[in-house]
Amino acid sequence: MKELHAVNQYKVAFVSLGCAKNLVNTEQMMALCRDAGYEVVANPEGADVAVLNTCGFIDSAKSEAIDNILELSQLKSKGTLGKLLVTGCLSQRYKDELMEEMPEVDGVLGTGSYTDIVPAVESVMEGDQPTFFGDIDHTIEDGARMVSTPAYTAYLKIAEGCDNRCSYCIIPYLRGRYRSRTMESLLAEAKGLADRGVKELIVIAQDITRYGTDLYKKRMLGELLRELCKLPFHWVRLHYLYPDELDDDLIEVIASEPKILKYIDIPLQHINDKLLRAMNRRGTKAEILALLDKLRDRIPGLVLRTSLIAGLPGEGEAEFEELCDFLREARIERAGIFQFSPEEGTPAAVMPDQVDPDTAARRVELLVDLQSQVMDDFNESRLGETLEVLCEGFDPDMGCYAGRSYADSPDVDGKVFFTAAGLVPAGTFVNVRITGTEDGDLMGEIEEA
Repeated sequence: MKELHAVNQYKVAFVSLGCAKNLVNTEQMMALCRDAGYEVVANPEGADVAVLNTCGFIDSAKSEAIDNILELSQLKSKGTLGKLLVTGCLSQRYKDELMEEMPEVDGVLGTGSYTDIVPAVESVMEGDQPTFFGDIDHTIEDGARMVSTPAYTAYLKIAEGCDNRCSYCIIPYLRGRYRSRTMESLLAEAKGLADRGVKELIVIAQDITRYGTDLYKKRMLGELLRELCKLPFHWVRLHYLYPDELDDDLIEVIASEPKILKYIDIPLQHINDKLLRAMNRRGTKAEILALLDKLRDRIPGLVLRTSLIAGLPGEGEAEFEELCDFLREARIERAGIFQFSPEEGTPAAVMPDQVDPDTAARRVELLVDLQSQVMDDFNESRLGETLEVLCEGFDPDMGCYAGRSYADSPDVDGKVFFTAAGLVPAGTFVNVRITGTEDGDLMGEIEEA
């Protein structure tokens, strides 16, 4: 790709919403702007251009994006922000409506045009209204990033898009087909992260288990992980592994590589066979239960995370109770519970037997209560254990240090709060003896060497 150099040194601020995969795209845009001569600033107030990278996955994400647009437009009204560019899934999904219905927006870029951010900034500052929508099936995923996570943690996005076509999900329509990045580019990027001091590498994609099936015509995640573990990371964390592709070879890699955390995020969504078929999910309840048993057997100390949807079309009381029984019996330590959102353009949005939203909301509350008990029981079982904890700094509200164990992924899981006699810099690994629990978090004290 031809390097672009900006004529003007504008101040550009970035706001990233949604998932970690979206954050990586934001970091790529930040690097492009930096390399073009712009000043990338942290605060939209005082910036020439604010770039809002949106999520448009479900209703709550769309609402958050709209709220952020309105907040940034207030800065424009006050004269403390120049222009507003909106990128990402919301603009890809509502490319026409955004410019027509929200005059606060000065330009939009779709998910196929992240690498057009520099010409978009130039265009909008010249008074134009850029609308860039490139091919979502052919995007540039390599290139520099301005990593915005803490210095000790970074994401490595190994693929873009999704071919799963779950009936409730809009992602393939917004992100395109599944596209693996080359091993060479990933290992080069990972080495750069390791050289800069990253200690926790989080491997992400919409579905990491299918890595390589398009590019190399075979599953290559295990081989990639073996190579990543040769780099000087302390932890390698995995998000997301789909159950139908989690084979024995990959399980062996996870079980045998000490750097790979014994923490697996497997989005299951439901357990009832009828609903799994309606969702276009591959696999059955029996196969899921057998897989979970195998994982627990092969990987001692394993912590599982999943996502579940309540209120899917066709979910009656019997199907919902089956899901509740599954949560009680499977004892999955981490679970995100979501209410079904009928997303326009997806098959599930027009399926018969739609569940009343109030009923779906009630079911979410019941599942959250069930899962909270499972999590509390798990935390109680850790009392007296000594855990390796990645310190994330001093928490003034708690009056002690905060960090995460292998069982805690950033932003989605709990924390480990601990006391220490001396200074513990952020990014340091320490051993913490667990002495208590509080609202889903663990409390402890550092074990001095």
